[in-house]
Amino acid sequence: MNNVTIKSASEIQRMRQSGALLAQVFEALDKIVKPGISTMAINDWVETYITDILNARPASKGQYDYPYALNASVNEVVCHGMPSAHYHLKPADIINIDITLEQNGYIADSSKMYVMPEANPQARQLVDSCYDALWQGINAIKPGATLGDIGYAIQRIAQKAGYSIVREYCGHGIGQEMHEAPQVMHFGRQGEGLVLTPGMTFTIEPMINQGKPRVKTLKDGWTVVTRDKQLSAQWEHTLLVTHTGVEVLTLRSEETHRVEP
Repeated sequence: MNNVTIKSASEIQRMRQSGALLAQVFEALDKIVKPGISTMAINDWVETYITDILNARPASKGQYDYPYALNASVNEVVCHGMPSAHYHLKPADIINIDITLEQNGYIADSSKMYVMPEANPQARQLVDSCYDALWQGINAIKPGATLGDIGYAIQRIAQKAGYSIVREYCGHGIGQEMHEAPQVMHFGRQGEGLVLTPGMTFTIEPMINQGKPRVKTLKDGWTVVTRDKQLSAQWEHTLLVTHTGVEVLTLRSEETHRVEP
């Protein structure tokens, strides 16, 4: 199974705990992300909340020598945006906040788009379509389905809405390591790829561009932007394949209506 780690019941329970804590971070963050705040202030607040309030660890900090607790990707930034004390959110911005959290040796990974109050309708539509694509991918998960089924579901929604999918980055297995097998592409063909079995844990994190799919990395070595400077959106959850379907380990209370019975 390409070195995919099937989690035991005790490991799944620890991942549930980390996932629930990360969902709690985002629910608290909802009150913090607003026009005028710097992306570094968001980073510092999140790091303090994770370490001091939740007694957990921001798993991104130090991973691959990355110096911060989160990625803050604004507007045309596709992913891996570095927090800055000099950039303050503007009233029309959209921003993806991507956070990883580790407690008791197990990691959860999730990201959420925040839309500032004066963002234009086109930006809002991009964010909403990306969110719909994420959930179509999630709803494709069940034992016997394939990774290609997930990619196909995401691709169909994004392209139907007129957007392109970034292909250089993908979801990934997760557990004791932030990045485990398998790689989870956000495009694909039905019935192709690895067959899903209960106990698999991985992320889905589609990056959807308003314009063309081409991206480039800036000189800081981290920040990835669209080449045509058009907007990009991303959402992410950590998922568990169950015996009957899927469990969203990083589910926030605002999303419970999204879960299929």
